[in-house]
Amino acid sequence: MQPNLLTLLSPANIVIFVIIFTRISGMLFSMPLISTYPIPQQVKIWLVALVSFLLFPMVAGTVGFTVPQSMPELALYLFREFSIGYIIGFCANFLFAAVQIGGEFVSIQIGITMSQVLDPATGEQTQVVSQMYTYLATMVFIGLNAHQWLFAALYKSFQALPPGVDFVFTGDIVSQVLHMCASIFTIGISMILPIFCVMFVSEVLMGFMSKMMPQMNIFMVAIPLKIYVGIILMLMFLSPTVTYLVTVTQNYLKGILNLFA
Repeated sequence: MQPNLLTLLSPANIVIFVIIFTRISGMLFSMPLISTYPIPQQVKIWLVALVSFLLFPMVAGTVGFTVPQSMPELALYLFREFSIGYIIGFCANFLFAAVQIGGEFVSIQIGITMSQVLDPATGEQTQVVSQMYTYLATMVFIGLNAHQWLFAALYKSFQALPPGVDFVFTGDIVSQVLHMCASIFTIGISMILPIFCVMFVSEVLMGFMSKMMPQMNIFMVAIPLKIYVGIILMLMFLSPTVTYLVTVTQNYLKGILNLFA
């Protein structure tokens, strides 16, 4: 017996759809690319509605849901669902924060911190090197179909935490989020460590030269030399950097996929 329209539009189904819509909205509100780039709000809303429509039969068929009896209870449900989706997208942004930190370190080391441009992803002024590494991480993110991983993590969250189930931030979830957050500096430094080491050695050699040849204006020589050496090193280590970002991104996505397992 097929359900009629009245059964489909029952209060329980409407509330479940709104809850699914809210959890997906939380993820899209915080996930990379979709939340940062200037995508029209109408496109985002219709995308959330489409994904909610696709997930509704799979979620509603496996949930024993009780309709909230008051607006404060419904508001608490929606806040809980938005938080779950927001955590998924928020953890994915840690990777881009790590890449930006690595780019900042390189900019400081080679002496081009004053060359700032407008970053369309954040709407703020960032260094050119940071923006280059951010675009590199974006291409890796898209090439790995990371958005599919995030939607898979979202679907997995519905299996682990169905709508209506009491959700609290357990120690395991907090520990995983803190671990991914703490690895930001490790990833950023590891990404540019070869460049940083070579530039540090060049700084030491410049110091020895300034002591051995005081009559030479080492300051005027060091500034352009550091820029040239830094650019050459970034080009030399571009392929290993991409390989490293692929590995790190896959590990991050696996961690997000198992966040609510």
